[in-house]
Amino acid sequence: MAKKGRKLVAANKKARHDYFIEETYEAGIVLTGTEIKSVRAGKVSIKESFAKVENGELIIYGMHISPYEQGNRYNVEPLRPRKLLLHKKQIMKLMGQTKNPSLTIVPLSMYINEDGRAKVEIGLARGKKNYDKRESIAKKDAARKMDRAIKDSRRR
Repeated sequence: MAKKGRKLVAANKKARHDYFIEETYEAGIVLTGTEIKSVRAGKVSIKESFAKVENGELIIYGMHISPYEQGNRYNVEPLRPRKLLLHKKQIMKLMGQTKNPSLTIVPLSMYINEDGRAKVEIGLARGKKNYDKRESIAKKDAARKMDRAIKDSRRR
C-alpha cells in the first residue's frame, strides 16, 4: 500500500482480513520527539489498535511505539493514547457513522510521507463474520490457482 515517496513503517494486514473497509482516511498523528525517532526506526505495532472520537477529537488506542533507546527520561509510555489529526468535517462524519454499532475505526497502515511526517491510514470498517472470512480466503485461493495455471500455460 505504500505509494511513491512513502516509507511504510507498520501495516495491519489482519484488519483487511477481519473487516470490510468502507472508507479510508489519511490522518496525521501527534507524537513526542522520542516517539518519532522510534517510528522512523520502524519500532511500531498497530495490530491491536483502534480509534474513537471523543470530545470532538480522534484518539487512537493500543498503538505500541517502543521507547527510543537513547531517549532516557524523555520517553513516554509505549501504549499511551495518541491524538490523530483530521479536518473537523471528517471527524464529525466519522462520529456520526460510528454511532452505528457495527462500524468501527481501525488503522490500516502507518508511514512516513515525503515531507518526513508520520501519517496513519485509518479505515471505517464493518466486521466480517466467519463465513465472510472463509469466502475471502476461497476467492484468494481461486485467483492464485488461476494465476498459476496461466503462468504454467505460458511456459509450455
